[in-house]
Amino acid sequence: MKTEQKLILITDFIEQKLRKEKELEFYLEELEKLNRKIGFLRGEVNLTNTIINMIKGEQIYDIKDNMIEKENDNILSISSSGNENESWKRYKTRL
Repeated sequence: MKTEQKLILITDFIEQKLRKEKELEFYLEELEKLNRKIGFLRGEVNLTNTIINMIKGEQIYDIKDNMIEKENDNILSISSSGNENESWKRYKTRL
């Protein structure tokens, strides 16, 4: 091979290497951006799950309080009623 042809092949490889390095740098920057976005999204998902769990906990607590309140009301109405058996039957049918 002529020296001139070898130089052309070497310069082609050098140019190709530089293009690939530049492309690699671009994709590494894009990957970094995507990783940051993924981190933010994970944080938002965790926050949303925490809020959902807090809401669920409050609903369960409210249901529990409501049930206790109803039970207390029913006990009071049974004890204050002249006919305890009839009140007790109504209480059982509501459950």
